[in-house]
Amino acid sequence: MQTLEVEEIFSSYGRVRIMSIMMTSGELNISEITRRAGVSHSSVELHLEFLVNSGLLTEKRFNRIRIFRVNYSNPLTGVLNRFLSEWKALASTVVTERTFN
Repeated sequence: MQTLEVEEIFSSYGRVRIMSIMMTSGELNISEITRRAGVSHSSVELHLEFLVNSGLLTEKRFNRIRIFRVNYSNPLTGVLNRFLSEWKALASTVVTERTFN
């Protein structure tokens, strides 16, 4: 596996959206990821392929059903999870402060 650059993850709204959804859910099938992300099925498939190949997600197949799971054994996943969690917490604080100022 080659080195994963941060730009490869954050340069795509779809990838960031999917990883954010997966971090809060842990495990989902492709249809549910597509529904939650609000991105086309074909785009979700491409992003999931990238995220599996990068080692951030794993995939299990049960006949035609594909289940994707966060790969917590990858240290980059932990870093990404902390970043997304802190971003959401800080962003909600900033929105609250703007509302009252």
